[in-house]
Amino acid sequence: MVTINRYSNIPLYCQLKNIIIEKIDSGEFKADCKIPSEQDFCEKYNISRPTVRQAINELTSSGILYKLKGKGTFVSSKKSFINIKDYTGFTDSILDSKNPSEKNIISIETIIGQEKDFLTEAFNLKSNARNEFVAINYTNSVDDNIISLSVSYIPLALFPDIIDDINNKRDVLRGKYPLVPNTSKSVLDVISTDQKDAAYLNILPGQPLICINNVLYSKSGQPVEYIISKYRADKVKLQFENHK
Repeated sequence: MVTINRYSNIPLYCQLKNIIIEKIDSGEFKADCKIPSEQDFCEKYNISRPTVRQAINELTSSGILYKLKGKGTFVSSKKSFINIKDYTGFTDSILDSKNPSEKNIISIETIIGQEKDFLTEAFNLKSNARNEFVAINYTNSVDDNIISLSVSYIPLALFPDIIDDINNKRDVLRGKYPLVPNTSKSVLDVISTDQKDAAYLNILPGQPLICINNVLYSKSGQPVEYIISKYRADKVKLQFENHK
């Protein structure tokens, strides 16, 4: 059995981290299963609670563990791969989806475009006009695990019936061939989870998220959809492949 060596030059919290990682690798601590409490670690290895807390916090920050409020600390499952070679701005699109109603839609609401600076810039909105957008919030899952939260903004001037189309499972692009998404521009960033997103993603606020902003354009260059997708960094890896 691996133990804590008090005479080692390796800090005690690092030794505990290595012990926990070894137990995960060996299968003793299984994915999505709860690990022992801080008190259990204190008693088993005769170390202080701050030492245990530092080890667990660092493993949580690196995505090896995750915490559920009021329930404890759990082992993260293996990350799902998003291969950038196959990933496009259309991946989370509502317009490019064969059946948007099959997405796990959380809410559909109407907003004023000028209230969002990124929409004003992407769609070149004029301040003296009232530009309405439908904002569609939905989650994406892999093996029943929620890995991302997305919101799609679509101008109602171009798609006035989109809410009814989604609710009635109709093709939102029927008869609108000039507006079919053809190209996209994407920006990737790393952000921290806020209180609202944390509730949907089942993680604590402050956890890192991979945020991808996509603007979709028709063949004529008309912007038709703006998508913000936030992926759990502890559940997803982005894999890049390039060929010269």
